Amino acid sequence: MSTLFLRTLREDPADAEVPSHKLLVRGGYVRRAAPGVYSWLPLGKIVLDNVSAVVREEMSRIGAQEVLLPSLLPREYYEATGRWTEYGDTLFRLVDRKGADYLLGPTHEELFTLLVKGEYSSYKDFPVILYQIQEKFRDEARPRAGILRGREFHMKDSYSFNLDDEGLQASYDAHRDAYIRIFDRLGLKYVVVAATSGAMGGSASEEFLAEAVTGEDTFVRSTDSGYAANVEAVRIPATPALPVEGQPEATVHHTPDTPTIETLVDFFNTSGLVDDTVTAADTLKNVLLKLRRPGEKDWEIIGIGLPGDRDVDVKRLEAAVEPAEVEMLDEDDFAANPFLVKGYVGPNALLANKLRYLVDPRVVEGTRWITGADKADHHVMNLVCGRDFTPDGTIDVADVRDGDPSPDGHGTLYTARGIEIGHVFQLGRKYTDAFEVDALGPDGKPKRVTMGSYGIGVSRAVAAIAEQSYDDKGIIWPREVAPADVHVVGTGKGEQIEVALRIAEELEAKGVRVLVDDRKGVSPGVKFTDAELLGIPTAVIVGKGLAQGVVELRDRATGEREEIALDAVVEKVTDIVTGA
Repeated sequence: MSTLFLRTLREDPADAEVPSHKLLVRGGYVRRAAPGVYSWLPLGKIVLDNVSAVVREEMSRIGAQEVLLPSLLPREYYEATGRWTEYGDTLFRLVDRKGADYLLGPTHEELFTLLVKGEYSSYKDFPVILYQIQEKFRDEARPRAGILRGREFHMKDSYSFNLDDEGLQASYDAHRDAYIRIFDRLGLKYVVVAATSGAMGGSASEEFLAEAVTGEDTFVRSTDSGYAANVEAVRIPATPALPVEGQPEATVHHTPDTPTIETLVDFFNTSGLVDDTVTAADTLKNVLLKLRRPGEKDWEIIGIGLPGDRDVDVKRLEAAVEPAEVEMLDEDDFAANPFLVKGYVGPNALLANKLRYLVDPRVVEGTRWITGADKADHHVMNLVCGRDFTPDGTIDVADVRDGDPSPDGHGTLYTARGIEIGHVFQLGRKYTDAFEVDALGPDGKPKRVTMGSYGIGVSRAVAAIAEQSYDDKGIIWPREVAPADVHVVGTGKGEQIEVALRIAEELEAKGVRVLVDDRKGVSPGVKFTDAELLGIPTAVIVGKGLAQGVVELRDRATGEREEIALDAVVEKVTDIVTGA
């Protein structure tokens, strides 16, 4: 440590919001270079490389081969698949001196597809799995939480190429199993959830989420089954339809000053118009939005009808309409469309003016509602779906809550937070169709290749480990990824530092990775504080006990301390590290 490029900090950085950000900066693992852009210092680079090594070992186990593709990519490849526009403002775009458009790669489906097309053409060449570990770039609107949500990040992306769907399933399963082994080895507590594919395209999709209260992803689990899903991927079963016959007629009522669900419910419960108590769930809330598809200038106004006790979940909405942009209507939109009476919008004004009207899966034929009458201070009661209005379709974007029935029919849902650390997709033929990637089959006929795409956030995994494994003193690294196996601390002057250096040399000779604190003129208290902050799993303290021929052994995770004879410490530590 006397020559290590390292400065630890005693105070949290001003912009740090989550534990991993605070501790990785304070421990001298990373330093901010720009918003969402971080430099990896020597200890941080070791941790990053250790995570990468675990990933490489497990990818090799499933027969994947590593390559390294460029980050700077020509526009034409992404134009061919539509992602130049689909990615929107998330892409870093740039122009070279000759006026040609380029981008910094967010993922590499296009380039991997073209690579395989250029090299392989026979059924004998398949299957193949290729991967890389490389920097990726996404122009995050709000980079935050240090390396958890950055604009430049390290990612392992792999791609499988198979001749049929059965082969794709086998490659998908192999990756899924490899990811389980990787995250187990990294010591992460995680859950595998059903997910959406988004701009990646494809069908089957699962995310690996590291459980953390600071995570940006909300997921749900069932109390009585193994069901788990990212909140964007939850699909609410449609409510069974009811008979339309025999339902009371719809009637319009003057409902002054009731532009909100709360005021509407209060009005009807004191109006004498209803026999039973009205709740928000009896009302139909109509949310007005506008969509704009990639490459288009004009916005489309749509209405979404959902029970009044629910709100539109923004993430579920964005996932449902991706790759389109979505915004709420503003005052200018209402002024341009006077039939939209703010606070009193009902289904019929939307349908009569040929605006798309989509409803929640709970709004089905035979259900009756209290909703806007498309006239200021008026609502309609007993408006029956399928009799008085017919929606254009269904959209499942309402918020998901604790206690909701599980979509698999077993138990109820509860929500938790997580950090996305891995994602596996069955892409199918989206990219091979775009680039016409065929292999000549044994019958001499061309067969379209099918793909899978599989990502691990390598740098994000470092942060996720820190989010799950720390205390009030600092990080507690799992041994597999720690920057060293043991931290040998010489606390005093002269002999204590010399003995610490000798112990370090003997441990290194046995293959143990060592960080030795040989700094002179630094107090024992500062050295102990740094050791706890850095979080190396095992510490050997060479201090006052040396006079009695003993040193202290400390376990960073448990806090246990043990005095051990100097001549036995190397063997003892080696056994701890090797698990002997």
